[in-house]
Amino acid sequence: MARKFDLLASYWTIAGATQPHTEREWSNFEFKDRVAAAARAGFTGVGIWHADLEHTLQKHSLKEMKQILDDHGIQHVELEFLGDFFLEGEKKFQSDITKKMLFEAAEAFGAHHVKVGSFEKADCPMPNMIEAFGELCREGAEHGTRIGWELMPFCDIDSVEKAVALVKGAGESNGGICLDLWHIAKLKIPYEKVARMPRKYITSIEINDGTQECPWSLHEDTINHRLFCGEGEFEPKRFVSAMLRTGYNGPWGIEVLNLAARSWPLAKLATHSFNSTIAQFPGQGKQAGARKVKSAQRKNAKLAAKPTSRKKKSAKRAARQGSAVRRRRS
Repeated sequence: MARKFDLLASYWTIAGATQPHTEREWSNFEFKDRVAAAARAGFTGVGIWHADLEHTLQKHSLKEMKQILDDHGIQHVELEFLGDFFLEGEKKFQSDITKKMLFEAAEAFGAHHVKVGSFEKADCPMPNMIEAFGELCREGAEHGTRIGWELMPFCDIDSVEKAVALVKGAGESNGGICLDLWHIAKLKIPYEKVARMPRKYITSIEINDGTQECPWSLHEDTINHRLFCGEGEFEPKRFVSAMLRTGYNGPWGIEVLNLAARSWPLAKLATHSFNSTIAQFPGQGKQAGARKVKSAQRKNAKLAAKPTSRKKKSAKRAARQGSAVRRRRS
């Protein structure tokens, strides 16, 4: 029996016509519709961004949102994003407001984790950051959730060594690192090095694809030009294999922020996200094989409508293919 892998539809992947890092970060798709589309595609987890959570709470209570998740068999919830909690002044004040909302939701949903970090260099001394992260983890534990700092090229925690130092220094069992393949690839960190990170420090893993180099800024690349798995140069299948060897058994997020894909219908977003991601995992080739067989059958049906001489050839070809498929299935 093939191993089952839990995939999580990260917020931005199926959010639709949003504008990351602007005042319009909430999805144009209804929460219930997104959850239903994710579940139909095969996902067992979903992600919720703080701005979208705030927007959704104008229509639904946390209890109602939890019921929607349960009704569609969603087992894993990722909440994001909390930044600036390690700073002072107005930024810390605003961060605390977001923190309260996220922690209340985490407790209501039984969230797998809350993702935290920074999108820019804060020049915060590491001892201060460790202290703030530890305090946040302890507070998160009171709400029954994990806290994962996302390793990124934009922030102070931009290497495996710094990430390990942060989590080890905080010393809290519910604290760890969120690993996003896009960030790892852009930081040019060897996958084998990431896999040597202590497994207990890995809170979650996200995969995606992209190009090693780009003609625009790194920020532009991350919010508009990420690619679905298998459509770029990151070799997500190799990354998945390396991380599976660590023994990681949590949900796998798929996070793709792509300008063109934001105009896609919700069903297409969810289905393509799932199919392109699950194909990166071992033992999942049968699904791809089945799709190829159906494609061949459709092609043969079209050929059957053509002139008689070609009908005979295509019929023989279809018969051979059908026999081969039956032999493989038997």
